[in-house]
Amino acid sequence: MKMVVLDGYTLNPGDLSWDGLKQFGDLKVHDRTPYNPETVIEAIGDADVVFTNKVPLSKEVLEQVSKVKYIGVLATGYNVVDVETAAKLNMVVTNVPSYGTTAVAQFTMSLLLELCHHIGDHNKAVKEGEWTRSLDFCFWNTPLIELAGKTMGIIGFGRIGQATAKIAQDFGLKVLAYNRSKDYSLESETCHYATLDELFEKSDIISLHIPLFESTAGIINKQNIAKMKDGVMIINTSRGGLVVEEDLKEALNSGKVSAAAVDVVSTEPIKENNPLLSAKNCIITPHIAWASKESRVRLMQVVVDNLAAFKNGKPINVVN
Repeated sequence: MKMVVLDGYTLNPGDLSWDGLKQFGDLKVHDRTPYNPETVIEAIGDADVVFTNKVPLSKEVLEQVSKVKYIGVLATGYNVVDVETAAKLNMVVTNVPSYGTTAVAQFTMSLLLELCHHIGDHNKAVKEGEWTRSLDFCFWNTPLIELAGKTMGIIGFGRIGQATAKIAQDFGLKVLAYNRSKDYSLESETCHYATLDELFEKSDIISLHIPLFESTAGIINKQNIAKMKDGVMIINTSRGGLVVEEDLKEALNSGKVSAAAVDVVSTEPIKENNPLLSAKNCIITPHIAWASKESRVRLMQVVVDNLAAFKNGKPINVVN
């Protein structure tokens, strides 16, 4: 069996091993593959199995790689693959649904704590001599915010949303959760399901944990921001397309949204003209919430397990 990884560097920049996949046959790993159909088709060649993280596999590409029977997405989100075309061509598509739960929940709360305390900025100020020059024993350059007693709205209450909610409640936050399906056993004195409008209206902090679909694209927009509390904080560790970035910039610059932290943007790597680069009080990190080594080890193992199950005729984590 011939296998190809189109963009392996992000998952494995050298600190992991591809040996788990090599046991199944001939494996070729490309660190990166340029995002154009011709190059992607050439990189796939006559492979039976294709792995992609963010390299798009469009209808145009899939119709030209007839030998492919299996596509493994090296991530949870699978919108880079035209799954309908893959199904028509009898190509099984799998993803890795839960490898990053702990890492992303931890990172979400790290972003929130940074918004509340600006630790990086204060560290920088100290090292630039501001504390040495201070007339007092301490100083702070931004307001310091306590979380206890505030309300966190979590949009998307799957594994990551639930893990984030658990940590949030440990910090004394109340949680409002929005999800299409509901498991009422998860409710408690400090955690309740809410409608989207109720969540917008009552939350001091809003965190996004939903996939990017047509129905969720641009869910953070001018109209919905207008429903939110003045001074709300917004965190996005899910997908950049969930946010209308120009609308969020305007809300940040006006003070309607007091602060935002995003680990994802609409086009990645970020473009020089991305509106959020010129927004006030906006932290931007380079899509790394998922990328702890522990998380990537789990991802690699599920990728191997997915392929083994497919070879045994009992595929798992199938998305099409």
